[in-house]
Amino acid sequence: MVVTLGRKVKNIFTALSTVGLLASCAPMATYETGEDPAGATGIQNTATSSEHKTLAKYHDDRADDLWVKAKEQKQLLEHYEEKSYLYGKRAQDLQAHTSALIRNYERAATANIKEAAAHRRIASELEKNNSSVARPQKVNVIY
Repeated sequence: MVVTLGRKVKNIFTALSTVGLLASCAPMATYETGEDPAGATGIQNTATSSEHKTLAKYHDDRADDLWVKAKEQKQLLEHYEEKSYLYGKRAQDLQAHTSALIRNYERAATANIKEAAAHRRIASELEKNNSSVARPQKVNVIY
């Protein structure tokens, strides 16, 4: 009895340690969840049009990466659907999981595209405002 109880405790401890180790090593890619690493504070702290252009390029690059990942997942989904007999009972789970990943990647890519467009719009407004301020204006003085 004591031997089996010790073995059970050892197995439980090993399983929990393994799960903890795997969870701590998991990559934390926030852009995949649609979150913006710069966040709303990135917009508020950005003062020049060149900074907004840089942020727009960043979001465009992220969107491109996410579209590539979505395309890869679509190919994988096609494979799961065509060869579901290879995966047995897990086939439906794999298909559902892959479909969810595709939706998440596409949603995040769309959000990044919208964010890039907002930064481009702000950059153009800043350039327009700066160009109107930089030009000397004629002042009519009446004596």
